[in-house]
Amino acid sequence: MAKFFIDNPVLAWVIAIFIVLAGVLSLPSLPIAQYPDVAPPQVTISTRFAGASPEDLYLQVTQPIEEELNGIPGLLYFESTSESTGAVTITVTFASGTSVAQAVVDTQNRLRRVEASLPPRVQQEGLLVEEAGSSYLMFVSLAATPESGYDAVAIADYATRNVLNEIRRVPGVGKAQLFSAERAMRVWIDPAKLVGLDLSVTDITAAIAEQNAQVSAGSIGVDPAPDGQQTQATLLVTGQLSTPEEFGQIVLRARDDGSLVRLSDVARIEVDAEFYSFKSYLNGQEAAQIGIQLSPTGNALDTAKGVRDLLDRLSPTFPEGVSYFIPYDTTPFVSASIEKVLHTLAEAVALVFVVMLIFLQSFRYTVIPMLVVPIALSGTLAVMLAAGFSINVLTMFAMILAIGILVDDAIVVVENVERIMSEEGLSPKEASKKAMGQISGAIIGITLALMAVFVPLAFFPGSVGIIYQQFSLTMVVSIFFSAFLALSLTPALCATFLKPIPKGHAHAKKGPAGWFNRNFDRASRGYAGLVGGLTRRAGRMMIIYLALVIGLGWFYVRIPSAFLPQEDQGYLIASLQSPPEATSFRMREVTKTAEQFALSTEGVKDVVMVQGFSFSGQGPNSAISFITLTDWAERERPDLHAGALAGKLSGMLFSIRDSFAFAISPPPIQGLGTGSGFAFRLQDRANQGNAALQEAAGQIMAGGAASPILGQMYIEGLSPGPQLNLKVDREKANAFGVTFGEINRTISVALGSGYVNDFPNDGKMQSVIVQAEPYARANIEEVMKLNVRNVQGGMVPLSSFATAEWGYGPAQIVSYNGYPSIRINGEAAPGYSSGEALAEMERLAGDLPPGFAFQWTGQSLQEIQSGSQAPILIGLSVLFVFLCLAGLYGSWSIPLSVMLIVPMGAIGAVAAVTLTGLENDVFFTVGLITIVGLSAKNAILIVEVAKDLIEQGRGLMEATVEACRLRFRPILMTSLAFTMGVVPMATATGPSAASQNAIGINVVGGMLSATVLGVLFAPVFFVFVMKLTGTHKKLHRGGVETAGPAE
Repeated sequence: MAKFFIDNPVLAWVIAIFIVLAGVLSLPSLPIAQYPDVAPPQVTISTRFAGASPEDLYLQVTQPIEEELNGIPGLLYFESTSESTGAVTITVTFASGTSVAQAVVDTQNRLRRVEASLPPRVQQEGLLVEEAGSSYLMFVSLAATPESGYDAVAIADYATRNVLNEIRRVPGVGKAQLFSAERAMRVWIDPAKLVGLDLSVTDITAAIAEQNAQVSAGSIGVDPAPDGQQTQATLLVTGQLSTPEEFGQIVLRARDDGSLVRLSDVARIEVDAEFYSFKSYLNGQEAAQIGIQLSPTGNALDTAKGVRDLLDRLSPTFPEGVSYFIPYDTTPFVSASIEKVLHTLAEAVALVFVVMLIFLQSFRYTVIPMLVVPIALSGTLAVMLAAGFSINVLTMFAMILAIGILVDDAIVVVENVERIMSEEGLSPKEASKKAMGQISGAIIGITLALMAVFVPLAFFPGSVGIIYQQFSLTMVVSIFFSAFLALSLTPALCATFLKPIPKGHAHAKKGPAGWFNRNFDRASRGYAGLVGGLTRRAGRMMIIYLALVIGLGWFYVRIPSAFLPQEDQGYLIASLQSPPEATSFRMREVTKTAEQFALSTEGVKDVVMVQGFSFSGQGPNSAISFITLTDWAERERPDLHAGALAGKLSGMLFSIRDSFAFAISPPPIQGLGTGSGFAFRLQDRANQGNAALQEAAGQIMAGGAASPILGQMYIEGLSPGPQLNLKVDREKANAFGVTFGEINRTISVALGSGYVNDFPNDGKMQSVIVQAEPYARANIEEVMKLNVRNVQGGMVPLSSFATAEWGYGPAQIVSYNGYPSIRINGEAAPGYSSGEALAEMERLAGDLPPGFAFQWTGQSLQEIQSGSQAPILIGLSVLFVFLCLAGLYGSWSIPLSVMLIVPMGAIGAVAAVTLTGLENDVFFTVGLITIVGLSAKNAILIVEVAKDLIEQGRGLMEATVEACRLRFRPILMTSLAFTMGVVPMATATGPSAASQNAIGINVVGGMLSATVLGVLFAPVFFVFVMKLTGTHKKLHRGGVETAGPAE
């Protein structure tokens, strides 16, 4: 093939130009993201059963649904929360690669089978099934100046009417939630006034429902009509009310003297917030917050840009004094990461160019390999688009690693052409043909080895498999284009672009270049002499090799394990919780202090606080805060890194009285949990009850607090707290003629607020809500004064047939895979890895009483799966390379002599990771597999030439020493070029630096040891295996063995 392109250089150029055009045309269509869709797809099922306790919710609603979920295709796990607010949320997680749309359909089909058995009120409420996201893409805040006249409720109402639905229509937005309430007509009943007027709470709701109704009265004059009818018109009857004054005129009853009792006589009526569950703040000032979640198929950058563009279009229409802010946005980290990786890519190209220029000492010789880089990367971009990939951190990392590999083949070609022209005085064209005849086999062997080493990555399952697949395909395609160009364009360029060299004048003799060449030639001769001595002592060298391999294994198994490096993503998440009995007033005191702490901390830019909501659950005693940090350029000091700031803020938050609060970094990949660290699910498998489960959780927490391996730990969820149990004496209630339905309606409306119907308000239908005045809900004594109407029409106080007792119970019940569960999250202590933390938690769980078990979820589950399969993956990569080389050479022994070099590269990688304190994570595995291929590449360069020399009649030792001398320069050149191309990753700072360092440091270390130890041991392995098997004798006769060890 090479000879054909040498004779047809224009065709080589045409093909290269086509490849570049394909890449250029593909680039605008490639989406940009931080990571591909790594997180497993999720579907949420939600409903509400107002008034039900968590225990009743779990038994009557959650458990029947969970039993039906088992067996859904692609199901990974499911988790549910049944809360005292009556809310049920079940999150169903599917295996990576499952279609989200199909998962929704499958879930809905299962729910249809159980829906009829659920309580009637739940059937009326309905089961909402939707695609889920566990993290927020961004927050939009609407705030107003005091002069604008807009209070918090007015701003929220404006956001609901004019902004919220517009955001929901932006492509890529999965869910947009307003953490504030729109307006509603609030009717505040005064129970004390009802007593003297013989009225009950349900009388109020009935009167409103009857007198605030839209009447469809019909029309006059429509057919059939009298003959000669000339006019027809629609008849309108005043029914729906629209102002507090009109609602105040609702007639409740007529007195004996003919006077009327109106709603305004017993209630305070106003237009105010629909609910008071949430309160949201921006830097301490009340504001309307819209939390935006990404859809499973949405692109973060495109979606965030779409939201920003929308707000820019809407903002000119905002009322005077109202403006929007985006205080929390996760996409700057994505943009900064991609930009940083692009800078690293450019630095890698520049360093590779410098290395080649030093060795080749000619711009002409250097530019030929460098031309391969943009052409091969262009082809890779085209294939990425066809495969549905994106430009993300993983594919960019693969491209950076590929830079050094891309020029390797071209360097080998150029160096060999130059050597032949110098030694034999041939023309560039003839030298190119002869060179390709000598090294085409080596190029094909190297290509097969490097491609084969990444093939197993493409078949790895789960979320980690997606990471490996993106990396694998990018590397394989880049390597393929590199080899193709080395066999087509590179020899054609050498034949047409290089100038003839007089025989014996390969390199400069004077100046710095001359000094470099003289010393390098001296080093080459010394190396050849050293190889001769080492190969004569092959037995001793093999003993040293075995000792090194044993040491490698000892250190490898002691590297702490992890899933992915923890990045500084530019923001933190804080969780705050007060005692279960705490009111929203007490909670606001906590959140105020937390805001002050955060805003006074160097490195913090904005603080979004949502009170009444958290990832643990909803309630007046919970809150969550999203803390945006200043730009990375302003936080270069180690103490201003996100991890350090999280620790500092947690220490400050711990000091807040009457609360439990802490700050954490987000997970490395959005969707794999709500924060960094581990996610442990303690399960009650024997149905021992909530008290026993809480006791078991306490045992785990106590053990974790005493363990030096575990750092911050917390139970994610609402703590059990005091409860008032209202016990109705059925006999007394029946004697008074009071029905349970009337009791439930009275209490539900007075205490929990009751929706009656809607009213027109500025062009929008909004809710009419009835509830008792705050004083009537302040204590149980006031509640017991509520009157309930009996079947005879009389009024009976609640205290006549009911009593209240204080108790203690769960505010929510959590279930994981169908078992009552407690969510325990945490992280490793400083100096320990997440893998060590997982092992310690498993040890603590082993001491639990019988009947309790545990499972991992989220990021921890992925870490367990990836860690257990990593050694298998590395072994498969080695096996694939061996089999490819065996097929190429038609020999079992020659590939064996090549593969023995692999541990030499792993030694450097393990040493580099151990010395720098890094962990055995996904990126370490990727780097180690890369080293496997590159180690084999250097050995192939020596073995291929030695094999050819033996076939030409040279002796084993002579051929080996000569092969080492001939290949010493290209091995050092390609290895140094690759290593320098990875150095920018190893030294990266700022966004995505942790991930770049994780790959770069272990690859640089591995490549250095693969080069230094490889050039010493590769000839030894070749000689040792050849003598052991006698293969060199068969090579003399022009053949190789076809059997294994029996040769």
